Amino acid sequence: MPLALNHPVELSLWIALGLLVLAVLTAVAGRWLFKRGLREPFVVRLINRGSDRIVEAVKRPITIAVLDEVASVLETGNYTRNIASALEENRAELMEMVAEKIKDDPTAGAINLLPFHDRIIAQASETTLRVILEVLADPRTDELVSDLLRDNVNQIRKAVREQT
Repeated sequence: MPLALNHPVELSLWIALGLLVLAVLTAVAGRWLFKRGLREPFVVRLINRGSDRIVEAVKRPITIAVLDEVASVLETGNYTRNIASALEENRAELMEMVAEKIKDDPTAGAINLLPFHDRIIAQASETTLRVILEVLADPRTDELVSDLLRDNVNQIRKAVREQT
């Protein structure tokens, strides 16, 4: 299948990637020659200097392009549903863990004196997990997580663009 470059940014990224690969290969060759007691050939030094300049020139645009792609993926995720799914998958272990934590809690020590305390703790664990799953299923929680991600991505994007 032929490579279709429909966007100038794609072409620029492929060129930058090719130059980066060339730079890495020349750096490896230079190190190999240096370890064998040979000086780097003039061409290798020239390519290294040129590739360093090129890498410095394309580093920021590539970082910003990748960040924009990651941001667009993050904005479309259903993270609270994923968390709810993982909690549901591990429901038995979570119930056991919550019950254990309640029993070990020093402020809940009086519960151990009540008759049927294990059943009370199991019911509290079940209720806790059910409420957490309902909160995660609520669309307002999805909106909260989206806002958190958007604000963090915007902050990262601003910091990357302001770097000198």
